[in-house]
Amino acid sequence: MTVCYTFSTVKASSKIAVILMTYGSPKTLDDIPAYLKNIYGGKDATRENIAEFRRRYDLIGGSPLVKITIAQTKALEKELNLKGPKFKVAAGMRFASPFIHEVLPKLTEGTDQLVGIIMSPQYSPIIMSGYIKELTEAVNKLNRPDFKFVVAEDWHLQPFFLKALAERIKQKLDKLPKDVQKTIPILFSAHSMPKRVIEKEPGYINDLKETAKEVAKILKLPKERWMFCYQSAGHTPEEWLKPDFADVMPKLKKKGQRNVLIAPVQFLADHLEILYDVEIGAREQAREYGINFYRTESLNTSPLFIKALAKVVSTNKKSLN
Repeated sequence: MTVCYTFSTVKASSKIAVILMTYGSPKTLDDIPAYLKNIYGGKDATRENIAEFRRRYDLIGGSPLVKITIAQTKALEKELNLKGPKFKVAAGMRFASPFIHEVLPKLTEGTDQLVGIIMSPQYSPIIMSGYIKELTEAVNKLNRPDFKFVVAEDWHLQPFFLKALAERIKQKLDKLPKDVQKTIPILFSAHSMPKRVIEKEPGYINDLKETAKEVAKILKLPKERWMFCYQSAGHTPEEWLKPDFADVMPKLKKKGQRNVLIAPVQFLADHLEILYDVEIGAREQAREYGINFYRTESLNTSPLFIKALAKVVSTNKKSLN
């Protein structure tokens, strides 16, 4: 699925621009207030909120998200240009530098076509609409009447993406003792959302669960070996989606399980929700119940994942012609 935007007839272009868009992260601990203010639409975060985020970012040594996303762009550009220099790829952040509007002018020099990829395989018009708005405004500021661009939507079943997730799980399983490999429960996780949001758009959660199901199928996991759960729920009074990782731990203990492997199916790079929420928070939750905790390595610049991104680019590029 794609959303295509055009300002006039497209002319032949020497190169095609590609932008990978994601949330962004503060460069330093002192940048956290400004970062949160961007997320909150210009409203200052509370002192307590800033202090908590500062504590979390400090514990993980700062988020590598921007650095990893830039590395992904370099790997993708190399993959796309195997048959000749036809593509330019850059990373644009929504809430931190390099912002989407900062990146676009240089990225689009010498081009009149752009493919935008939101770094979330499962697409939600409600949740991801901000990226399309930011990119559209940035394109309008170019004042390029010949410019045409497309934003990739859902790619949660892209074969190379599914294979990349399965590969990461197999890599982790191969490092475990043989008896553990055959019995360890695998929890496919995704970022929890307020129930009110998903009630308006249930297809998004269905896509997350479908990704998990297809990866389990690739690995030939029996149904009793895996389940889907949520992580990173916000600390607000409203109802968030369940079951959370923490809800699953006592059930695993009751079944006599002593190990668990968590495999995020939504996040594409190491960042706060992986390095703190999973690596620190989920690990502590498992330890409370005497369960040995393991997690898969993030996709980051996995060759299979880069191939998946290249396929998303080539598929969406066709709609520009």
